[in-house]
Amino acid sequence: MSQPNFEAMSRKELQAYFLTHRDDQEAFYAYIDKLHAEAHWVEMPPLQSLEDLENYPEFLERLRNSSEPRA
Repeated sequence: MSQPNFEAMSRKELQAYFLTHRDDQEAFYAYIDKLHAEAHWVEMPPLQSLEDLENYPEFLERLRNSSEPRA
């Protein structure tokens, strides 16, 4: 059986493939590489308390938007 073209797959397609082929290390690494390539990281120092989150409104907004149900 031939190996799928992981580079041509979307992140969602690659995730679905990997979840059904968990022993495929090449698929795992391709998925992780795609996550890093498409990532929009928000860096911030470690929080001392939950109230510290109030100092990062952009992060809270992004968190709220990502947790909303999508159509």
